[in-house]
Amino acid sequence: MVKVYSITQCPWCDKVKKYLKSRGVAYEEHNIELSDADRDECYKISGDLIVPVTTVNGKDFVVSFDKAKLDALLGF
Repeated sequence: MVKVYSITQCPWCDKVKKYLKSRGVAYEEHNIELSDADRDECYKISGDLIVPVTTVNGKDFVVSFDKAKLDALLGF
């Protein structure tokens, strides 16, 4: 399950979500501004609240929009 931790007004978050859609990757969006649980989970994963954070398995993650790291994480 791919998860994207994001905030409402975030061009990098939008870029990650658009990229995932363009590659046909289904994902869950978790807005850390709207949910304390999502904020806490994001912090637990990355040790920070910088977004976007994209995870595949809840452990391995990519911060911001790093196409090469996203592709490696997703197996492209």
